[in-house]
Amino acid sequence: MKTDVLAARQRDVIDDVEDKLAPLGRTVLRPAGSGGVYARTAAFEEVVEGLSRLITSHREADTEVLRFPPVMSRKQVEKAGYLHSFPHLLGCVCGLHGEEAEITAAVARFNAGQEWVNALTAGDLVLTPAACYPLYPMAAARGALPASGLRFDVESYCFRSEQTFEVDRLQAFRMREYVCMGTPAQAVDFRARWLDRVRDVADALGVPYRIAPASDPFFGRAARIIAVSQVEQMLKFEFLVPLRSAEKPTACMSFNYHRDHFGIAWDLRTADGALAHTACVAFGIDRLVLAMFAVHGTDPAQWPQKVRSALAL
Repeated sequence: MKTDVLAARQRDVIDDVEDKLAPLGRTVLRPAGSGGVYARTAAFEEVVEGLSRLITSHREADTEVLRFPPVMSRKQVEKAGYLHSFPHLLGCVCGLHGEEAEITAAVARFNAGQEWVNALTAGDLVLTPAACYPLYPMAAARGALPASGLRFDVESYCFRSEQTFEVDRLQAFRMREYVCMGTPAQAVDFRARWLDRVRDVADALGVPYRIAPASDPFFGRAARIIAVSQVEQMLKFEFLVPLRSAEKPTACMSFNYHRDHFGIAWDLRTADGALAHTACVAFGIDRLVLAMFAVHGTDPAQWPQKVRSALAL
């Protein structure tokens, strides 16, 4: 049954015709044996490196740089409220635990052509769902924020259990974020600066785009109500690139104001003792690179010189 569902998801198409981005999954990306998981070619990684340099060139002063692994504490994800909002996207790290006899029995079932994964149990780790999630407890453990707040540059490989497997909807992907922690004014001003600064980034990449209010893919019966509230309060904006059409654009960046959500979760405080507010700008690295290949073609040597210069290719 699981195999049938997976096969159906892998056959997904858009508007009953082949997704026009699909060829990128056979050229600059290569299928790696499971839906939404790809190997990156040398050409793809060259552009990733150029994009990373461009993003770094816009890093504000006094920004601390941290790079996280693709796994994080399960307890931290639980405490941050991810299970309440996005349980359908989370992936857990499971393993064969127990005595030797139990593990051997599971392997024996596999050797006999039988199911063995029901012997797996969850460990203490989950797959990182967003690059900034490990950051908040780390910052809170340092104590109250300085009066000027804190800014971070973080990156991680992330995982989300997507329901479809179009080339631009990867299960495993790289996310780079700039994060601000401080007073409400500091967080709001940080996001406003980036909503303005992103125009320079878009001009350098040479891709068409628009910025629009958006919502996260919340889970459950209350999802629509929460999403509408998020849009109305303009807590989230997305950088949308019309790779397929203007009506169905691809979100390649997001600009998020979390208010005091992480402040409450981690008792993260400002210098005067108030709950800290946080904001972030998130770069979907793989999606931005796919957008450039979709717009400019699969040979970076033939891209517009302005784009090549911006990426130092």
